[in-house]
Amino acid sequence: MSLVARHLEEAGLPTVVVGSARDIVEECGVSRFVFTDFPLGNPAGKPGDVEMQTTIMGMALDLLERAWQPRTTTQTPFVWDAESNDDWRRHFMKVDDSNRTALAAAGDQRRAAQADAKADGAGRG
Repeated sequence: MSLVARHLEEAGLPTVVVGSARDIVEECGVSRFVFTDFPLGNPAGKPGDVEMQTTIMGMALDLLERAWQPRTTTQTPFVWDAESNDDWRRHFMKVDDSNRTALAAAGDQRRAAQADAKADGAGRG
């Protein structure tokens, strides 16, 4: 998405990227970036938290209006869990003995489904 934003900016269309992967988005050099320090997939706020989501989108629109220099980053004030904000980091995409078998089975199932879909698509043509 960051590269698309850069392309649109070069074409004269202003953009704001709202994201959770600060290092990646800033490395791409987007013009305006609203960073939310949440697990990937949740840059616009917690699921179902309309007030938070509205605030984050408002921050994005404000940044679009007021950013006067390139590569401007704003960070939202929200935390994922007020009691233990870093807890999600310890568990995000964690693979250990407690979940290794289940994750391997899910991967096998996904690969089998992809192979089936590919075989079905190859037979039509």
